[in-house]
Amino acid sequence: MDKNMYYRTVSVIFGALAIAHAARVYYGWEAQVGEYVIPVWFSWVAVVVAGYLAVRGWQLADRKKRR
Repeated sequence: MDKNMYYRTVSVIFGALAIAHAARVYYGWEAQVGEYVIPVWFSWVAVVVAGYLAVRGWQLADRKKRR
């Protein structure tokens, strides 16, 4: 797998993760690990971080393609 394909694949995964966390916030779904309930603010942070990583992955893939 070349770097462009890797960056695009990872970008799709992070994009899907960001969408899933945004859906959790929008619909008010609860997330629980064992007895610990994960707060909704965590999903806001996850949307920002995963979205950023998805965008940067696409940018890196495009930059490598232009060279």
